[in-house]
Amino acid sequence: MEPSAHISVQNLNVFYGKDHALKDITVNIPNKKITAIIGSSGCGKSTLLKSFNRLLDSVDNIKITGKVLLDGEDIYDPKAEVTHIRRKMGLLSQKPYPLPMSIYDNIAYGPRIHEERNKKKLDRIVEHFLRTASLWEEVKDKLHSPASKLSVGQQQRLCLARGLAVGPEIILGDEPTSALDPKSSQNIEKSFLELKKQYTIVIVTHILRQAKRLADYVLFLYGGRLIEYGPAQEIFENPKEEMTKEYIQGVIS
Repeated sequence: MEPSAHISVQNLNVFYGKDHALKDITVNIPNKKITAIIGSSGCGKSTLLKSFNRLLDSVDNIKITGKVLLDGEDIYDPKAEVTHIRRKMGLLSQKPYPLPMSIYDNIAYGPRIHEERNKKKLDRIVEHFLRTASLWEEVKDKLHSPASKLSVGQQQRLCLARGLAVGPEIILGDEPTSALDPKSSQNIEKSFLELKKQYTIVIVTHILRQAKRLADYVLFLYGGRLIEYGPAQEIFENPKEEMTKEYIQGVIS
């Protein structure tokens, strides 16, 4: 049985000026699964990911047509409330960007914005999400030290914990391990496999081995078009499209 769709993309087109970056994309992103977006550089992977939480809004000279339904709501409807949409999504970028404050305050920042002031509750929130991101044991004795003193891998897990602390439904990762060492990458991957029990996860990756390790579903883009989409095992072992097969085999890049 097919899982229910958490994000439904319908006839999505994205133009950067005259550049037609995404061409008539229609796809359903399943609930509480890991979907990996794969494809060559410049094929539209990050553009598609950013279309899910309207991060493209700030780009100059951009035109977007079609629909992106989140829990059945079209996020590009003129009446859609962007802050509400983005709160449903946690975003991990290629490079971690901890806030210029302590480890503790990075996690407490979002809950405080949403009116949480109780110190004991904040303490529990901070510990819970640092544990969720597999970081608690490494930082529990230095919670009030600057987050900038953490390693890059620790900073990425901190950013994951910070994003989870505001209660999203979906985690978006734009090549979230590309700046990390192998051990740190392994920690993030391990977190994703645990988190999919509670969250829908969509990652952009240029590492096919990573997509094979993590993905339940794979979405292959080429030249801004959706070439093939389906269960990861089918895509990697028995792709329907010749172009997918050539990409996986390294014939095209």
